[in-house]
Amino acid sequence: LVSFCLVIYYQNNKSLSAGMLTVLMNRVGDCFILATISMMLVLGHWNMLCLWEFYNFMIVNFFIMIAGMTKSAQIPFSSWLPAAMAAPTPVSALVHSSTLVTAGVFLFIRFFNYLYNYIWFSNIMLYLSIMTTIMSGICALYEYDMKKIIALSTLSQLGVMMMSLSLGMPMLALFHLYTHAMFKALLFI
Repeated sequence: LVSFCLVIYYQNNKSLSAGMLTVLMNRVGDCFILATISMMLVLGHWNMLCLWEFYNFMIVNFFIMIAGMTKSAQIPFSSWLPAAMAAPTPVSALVHSSTLVTAGVFLFIRFFNYLYNYIWFSNIMLYLSIMTTIMSGICALYEYDMKKIIALSTLSQLGVMMMSLSLGMPMLALFHLYTHAMFKALLFI
């Protein structure tokens, strides 16, 4: 809800549509996170090491994957990140460096040991991350707005982080997340 208020700061039609797109895409991820939490309530504990014994483990795995993809703006949920650039520059820095886009990558890093045991997770995330990286790179070539170019470069870097996660390197993805947050925050100073 706060991201919606920040994106619609200029209060014109473009900002309103960008804010609605941002808030709706992020609420999809929130709904999947809440559904995962409610399914884990059935277990009676929050120990992630025991999730393999859960009878709905595939559904929990799928919900975590969709939530992480919406939060980190992977294809097919990637349209909200360039649209969020209708916001003022400090809000853009907040979106790119520290809050919204890092939540999905951190969710995948946190659940990496659980998610990586399923071969379909690695394959699907590898293909989606490659498609996200290529799509954002090509779109950045034809864009003239500097803030959207920066948004598309963030999207490309998120694709690379997800690619390293799908290849089984969570510490590399975490290091990439930290360095990306640092240089994107410095970019908006």
